[in-house]
Formats: sequence, C-alpha cells, structure tokens
Amino acid sequence: MRKRSHRARAVLAVTTTAVLGVAGCDVVGGSSGPSGTKAKPSPSRTSVWDSSPASVAAVGDSITRGFDACAILTDCPEVSWATGNSPRVDSLAVRLLGKSKAATHSWNYAVTGARMADLPGQMTRAVRRKPQLVAVMAGANDACRKTTSAMTSIADFRAQFEQAMSTLRGSLPKAQVYVASVPDLKRLWSQGRTNALGKQVWKLGICPSMLGDADAVNAAATQRRDTVQKRVEDYNKVLREVCAKDRRCRFDDDAVYDYRFGTDQLSHWDWFHPSVNGQSRLAEIAYRTVTAKEE
Repeated sequence: MRKRSHRARAVLAVTTTAVLGVAGCDVVGGSSGPSGTKAKPSPSRTSVWDSSPASVAAVGDSITRGFDACAILTDCPEVSWATGNSPRVDSLAVRLLGKSKAATHSWNYAVTGARMADLPGQMTRAVRRKPQLVAVMAGANDACRKTTSAMTSIADFRAQFEQAMSTLRGSLPKAQVYVASVPDLKRLWSQGRTNALGKQVWKLGICPSMLGDADAVNAAATQRRDTVQKRVEDYNKVLREVCAKDRRCRFDDDAVYDYRFGTDQLSHWDWFHPSVNGQSRLAEIAYRTVTAKEE
C-alpha cells in the first residue's frame, strides 16, 4: 500500500509540473476503440471506393498523435491508430499497406490540442503528399472546453469541416476520406471516475466541461455533462452529413462513438486518452470501415 501511494504521488507531481505549459482541454482529444461494433460505410459510396489505397495521411488531434499512450504528457505517434508502426496497434496504414510500405507511404499531420478550426491547415499540409486516403479524427477538443458556453458552435464546426474537405478537394478530387466519429465523452467520465488517481489528474484541467467535479451528480453537474454529450452527438451528425455529400468519403457510422470502451482502453497516465490497447481498437474500426463492402 505504501509503495502504491508513493507511486500515485510521484505521478501527480510529474503531471502537475508538466501540465503548467499545456493544461486545459486544448491538449486532449478523447478516447475510444472497437471490437464487436460493426462499422458501415456511408451509403452510395462504394462505386468509386478503393479499399486498397497506396498511401495514407492522417489529420486530427491528440488521439491520432498517440498522446499519453506511451509516456506522460508526450506524443507517441508510433502507436497512432492511423499511421503508427507498432505491432501492438497494427495501425490502419499498416493493415492497408503492409509495414514496410507504411513506413514510407503514410504521414501524420495531426496536432495535439487541435480543434476542427485547425483541420483546414492540416489538410493543406497533407495534400502535398498526394495521399490516396486521408484519415480524419477531430472534434473532441471542440467539446472539451473550460465551460459549455465555450464549446465550438455546431454552425462553426460544420463550416470548418466543410472548409477542410474543400481544401482537400481543391487539390485531390479523387482522394478518399475516412472520417471517425467523436468519442463518447460521457462514457469516458463514467469509466475514468472509478480511478482515484485519474480523478486527481482530471483536476489539473483535462476536459473540464465534462470531467470537472467528477464526483458531483447533482442537477447542475448532470445538466452540464448532458449538454456536452448532446454537442458531441450534434458534431457527429455534422460529420455524417458533410461526408455523405462526398462520393469518396466514408463516415464510421458512429462506430467510435458507440464503442463500449473500458479502462483497459484508457491511458493510465490521464484516464482520458486512448491507451495502446485503445489505439488498436480504433485501428480495427477504421480498417473495417475502409474495407467494408456496400450492402
């Protein structure tokens, strides 16, 4: 018990020091992964869809950078669900291209802390590589704000995603796009709050709109969390609708959002971002969606 207590204090001490420069929900991006969840392609897409692209670029936030999956407050792109090379994850790029080709034909332009407003800029950088498939996961940071009133509006979220898609299409009209849904942040709260150390880490400023005052279950706290959850659902509706207008875009049909992840899929540094196991689950969902045949 004394060793465990010492370790907990050490983690909190390191976290407190490091968070001074990156505290707040801007450094986070959500969590998740699959197994059993069936991902379906968006309708009317398969006639031009190639399930064997020759190159992959990824854009998004801390989830796609593998943040907190390997070490505290550190990106770990080698375990990224989208482009990582770790055999423990078997990323989307590795599954589609093979490990050797993925090393030279996949690129990760995601940035920890990014919101949807940052996606057009990331897309500009990605198109220079002329990827045949672009993997997108963004939106958790738009909901993870200091207050619910600071969350990105649905209208702005839509306009920003449409701008990112327009940026892509202006340069690569035939590139394919995989769009992952925003994870279930309320489930993340319900799973992570079972860990006392995790709740202490959350107090440093991780996604306060959802995770603040984690033990509170009064009417105000419940309404706050429900407001965040509704916004996430609205974001996913936007992703679905914008993607449906593009013949070469596939949305995951809420597979990431619906996945019933547990603590094994959460980083044990912050009980918020995906662990290596969680990254692997995200890769499974993405691969199923990209390779699914039209029903």
